[in-house]
Amino acid sequence: MYMSTDEVRNAFLKFFESKGHQIVDSSSLVPHDDPTLLFTNAGMNQFKDCFLGLEKRNYTRATTAQRCVRAGGKHNDLENVGFTARHHTFFEMLGNFSFGDYFKEDAISFAWEFLTDTLKLPKDRLLVTVYETDDEAFEIWNKQVGVPADRIIRIGDKKGGKPYESDNFWQMGDTGPCGPCTEIFYDHGEHIWGGRPGTPEEDGDRFIEIWNNVFMQFNRHADGTMEPLPKPSVDTGMGIERISAIMQGVHSNYEIDVFQTLIKAAAEVIGYEDLSNQSLRVIADHIRSCSFLIVDGVMPSNEGRGYVLRRIIRRAVRHGNKLGAQGAFFYKLVGTLASVMGTAGEELKKQQAVVEKVLRIEEENFGRTLERGMTILTEALDNLGDEKVLDGETVFKLYDTYGFPADLTNDVAREREFAIDEEGFEKAMEAQRQRAREAGQFGTDYNAAIKVDTNTEFCGYTGTEGSSTVAAMFVEGSEVEALSAGDKAIVVLEETPFYAESGGQCGDAGVLKTSSGLFKVEDTQKLGNAIAHHGELTEGVLAKGDDVAATVDAERRAAISLNHSATHLLHAALRQVLGEHVTQKGSLVKPDNLRFDFSHLEGMTKAEIKQVERLVNAQIRTNHVIETNVMDIESAKAKGAMALFGEKYDDEVRVLSMGEFSTELCGGIHASNTGDIGLFKITSEGGIAAGIRRIEAVTGEAALDAVEAQASQFEAKLGDAASKAKSLEKEIQQLKDKLAAVESANIMGKVEQIGGVQVLVAALEGADSKNLRTMMDNAKNQMGSGIALIANVADGKVGLIAGVTKDLTGKVKAGDLVKMVAEQVGGKGGGRPDMAQAGGTDVAALPDALKSVKGWLEERL
Repeated sequence: MYMSTDEVRNAFLKFFESKGHQIVDSSSLVPHDDPTLLFTNAGMNQFKDCFLGLEKRNYTRATTAQRCVRAGGKHNDLENVGFTARHHTFFEMLGNFSFGDYFKEDAISFAWEFLTDTLKLPKDRLLVTVYETDDEAFEIWNKQVGVPADRIIRIGDKKGGKPYESDNFWQMGDTGPCGPCTEIFYDHGEHIWGGRPGTPEEDGDRFIEIWNNVFMQFNRHADGTMEPLPKPSVDTGMGIERISAIMQGVHSNYEIDVFQTLIKAAAEVIGYEDLSNQSLRVIADHIRSCSFLIVDGVMPSNEGRGYVLRRIIRRAVRHGNKLGAQGAFFYKLVGTLASVMGTAGEELKKQQAVVEKVLRIEEENFGRTLERGMTILTEALDNLGDEKVLDGETVFKLYDTYGFPADLTNDVAREREFAIDEEGFEKAMEAQRQRAREAGQFGTDYNAAIKVDTNTEFCGYTGTEGSSTVAAMFVEGSEVEALSAGDKAIVVLEETPFYAESGGQCGDAGVLKTSSGLFKVEDTQKLGNAIAHHGELTEGVLAKGDDVAATVDAERRAAISLNHSATHLLHAALRQVLGEHVTQKGSLVKPDNLRFDFSHLEGMTKAEIKQVERLVNAQIRTNHVIETNVMDIESAKAKGAMALFGEKYDDEVRVLSMGEFSTELCGGIHASNTGDIGLFKITSEGGIAAGIRRIEAVTGEAALDAVEAQASQFEAKLGDAASKAKSLEKEIQQLKDKLAAVESANIMGKVEQIGGVQVLVAALEGADSKNLRTMMDNAKNQMGSGIALIANVADGKVGLIAGVTKDLTGKVKAGDLVKMVAEQVGGKGGGRPDMAQAGGTDVAALPDALKSVKGWLEERL
């Protein structure tokens, strides 16, 4: 019976829903609140706290189709991808889970029913494994399900290993929950090489594991003691790619519908015809992991998760380059992927433009260095001769200078049957790795987490005060019965008005008072279902069981709530101004400001920032009532509430509405009305990664302070500019005076004698009219006794000035001279006997007018 991958996914979820399981959305590929994991790599990751007893949900049975990535850290399949039939960087794990509900009998019968009744797999093609001493599972398979004993294989501990080191015994760590597991294998047929599990030929491809049922049955202590768990649980997983291959009658995962569609699309954009080429398989696999990592907020970088993403992108690009790809091609596969993923591709469709942009930029950046790096690598390999090992220094140079991850260099070397000097490369990388270790990435021991049975009731939505009882206290991770003054500790209450940090909103601060002690709360955090008050006992003593008066710092809480409400308005405004591709990628709400990260491809313009501010402030002035309603998740979505992709939500959620402008799911603390926010002001906007922008903003009194500070800065700058302008004007005038003096000296060569009197008649082009008087004074001074007429043409107009020294004004008056010339150039003028100015509009008539001066003066001198 043929089934598409999407049909397999839906059939699995619907089957377990019919068995009383809650269908839970796939969690983000970036694990929330779990620093031990680089990426989500199994279906149980999002339920880890449930299995540890740190979290209780309103269901005890769950089923998921969880997206997983194994491309870094402990679980790294990157080098095998494309070269084997079933290794992937990205895969989907179908799972069903029981949290202290059903156990082995139901888990086994569910798996068998789905495979043989729903999917109609032949029973004689299936065989199972159990842990060697798990007689209970063996009996269920044999007696109740009816699997023949010769098709049930007992798998024991590995030779030379510790007790319980077996492929059929699962453990979360050296201590903690653990238990046996039973696996289901599918026989692909005698025509494929390989042996049954437990035989020397088990690594062949004939018998393929398709389902693993883990029975969390014991709690393993540090001394190796196995204590039975009071509520045994079930964790199962079935790779959708493997079961889809069976349902589609193919052997390799790369032959299923999803991969065949992607391989054909990759061949088309590259222009390559041989669909069997392994490089096309690599590209088809890598577009899945890269796209969904970006959807979940990971961006290419040189550290942590971002570096793993960069490695995968560059590996895909290099394989495309091998096939002759011209220019960027990888990003063009995102649309095909979104379509072929069916129901699992909805979020990718929403963020398609962002994913394409990030991939294209990264691809183009790497493309600039790929050719040069490949030239160096090829030359280095050509020169190795019989050594067959590329030195670590060259491997590091390719990484450090050309961005070639070591595994990409290893890929190229392996294709030519060379190896790389990994030890030498590691030595060269030690400095960077030491810095990464110091940063503490992914190094927390999960099993050291404090375990609290208390389910603290939060009662702080409507007030900042409450009465409660101390349920537990911890100092440096260890539970204590009492605290003394000066002790820094974590206090857990049975109920509390203190909000624990969540959804970007920082935790509350305040005090816990008893008749004999005072505990100053500096921060509040979640601890599974408990709420942990972090702080110091500043007075007296505090003991487990004491009654306390819990008082939140109300002023601080109010400031936080204003900023939190403003983030919702900001989110809605950004989507209106920039487009609906904008989605929240992180936030931090504190008393003094707010920070909001969002997906967007380029920096915002000043006009866009101004428009967003105006929109938010308009909603503040409208003074919407901020309404909170509790409803089931489906009703919330139907109401249009925006859910943050990758966040965990219970069946019942809080829906926060601000008029029709903003409707979101949110469990945080908010203002009563939007008008309470007062004023909203963006203080900065910038990029923090490719396709991710960050806005910082302030509200209320802090916003007023920001506006006032901005106005003061403007006034100061304006004053500085005015002072500078005056200084420049003075400097310019001085330069103009100097220029006028130079021009005066230049025109003195035109002085001639008329009737025994020195006469200067000169024409200028483009001189500053304001300097003509200065030039005239200079000319008269230099002549001592004489008559001068200076004309200037500027901006299509004629400027005239005449000057007569006082000893000659009885014969010639400057006003008469300038008037005579002005009338000839379409103007008129006059003035004192010794100095007169005029203007005209007929520039063409000026030469003849100036020639007439000589005759006019000869008649009078």
